Amino acid sequence: MNETRVYEDNYRAVFTRQEDFLSCINRIGNNSFWERRKSKNLRLVPMTSDSKVAEEMREEYLRDGLDDRIINDTILNTGLLIRLKDKCYPVRACAIKSILDRAGISGNGLRRVDKSVYARIINDCLKVTNGEALVRISEGKVSAVLGGDCHDYAVLDTEQIFLHSVDYLNTHFKGCQYLGGFYEHEMVSALWELTGNDEMLDAYRTELRLHGKQTEEMKPMVRITTSDTGMGGANIYPMLVSENGRCTINLGSPLKLGHRNGTKISDFDEQLKMLYSKYQAATGNLIKLLDIEILHPVNCMKGVMDKLGIAKKYKAEAVDLFVAQYGEDACTAHDIYFGISEILYMLSCEGEEGSKIAKMEEIIARALVINWHEYDIPGSYAW
Repeated sequence: MNETRVYEDNYRAVFTRQEDFLSCINRIGNNSFWERRKSKNLRLVPMTSDSKVAEEMREEYLRDGLDDRIINDTILNTGLLIRLKDKCYPVRACAIKSILDRAGISGNGLRRVDKSVYARIINDCLKVTNGEALVRISEGKVSAVLGGDCHDYAVLDTEQIFLHSVDYLNTHFKGCQYLGGFYEHEMVSALWELTGNDEMLDAYRTELRLHGKQTEEMKPMVRITTSDTGMGGANIYPMLVSENGRCTINLGSPLKLGHRNGTKISDFDEQLKMLYSKYQAATGNLIKLLDIEILHPVNCMKGVMDKLGIAKKYKAEAVDLFVAQYGEDACTAHDIYFGISEILYMLSCEGEEGSKIAKMEEIIARALVINWHEYDIPGSYAW
């Protein structure tokens, strides 16, 4: 990990070794902290390359022995500082949504106004905002401005989430193997293959055999994802992975723990304890698809992907690959779901951000509960 550039808004790191992943989140955690302030006392300050505030910030960074490239990166991205009492901090792009939420503002119109007007509008709204704000400052930048009252955002330490996960998985799942993880400012995630625990898929394999399909290819896997910027909770996703690692399948029905109402790390530990039994319920989603016969698979696949809101580029590629593998004869919804899941492999091959792949996993998993027959229609389907 290039620590001198962690502050950059577009920083991301992928880790093939578990110890490197844990070391990353430990170091970033040590360079991060929370500040609690009255929401009405927060102020945004616009900053351009030739502004007085940028000159003052550079002098301050030089005086304190800090890397002033953080100022350049901020100007290239948000162009904003946030004043907390008597000190200003650069604002990271992932913090914007939470700042707007805290100010009670929505809509795209703000993106088109000058930065000074933008800051003034938000500041006017913040002045009349009640309650406290919980400000996350990570690697020298503000990453989030969340609700700071007792019933609002509950901090779940990222490092503790993954340390507890590693300990639990190694203790309760023989042969557990780390597959990879990533750090991005708005999301942190890791994958483990639960090798040696194939009995979790016994019911699913039985159904596959009854439907004349291969039963040895898939292995149980779990993705654990969290965020300290308000982008999501501490979530546990039961998944499948092919033996060659090419295909990953989200089983839906994740164990989700929100950052709210005093949530503690002990609550996350209770979620981990439910993982084994969760697989039986989650594989039931795939088993149901095996009994749904689709007469017009190409049209059905297109309609389902339209419903999910998948980009046309990936829809077209997925359909072409599906037809090459299965043809256009009748099949099951299970076949089509696996075909749609190939999009995850496409994203991986293109080097997309880990958070984008994880979000796509969630989007595709929504297909598990839709009415597939609604999209099984004859004729020509227009994209």
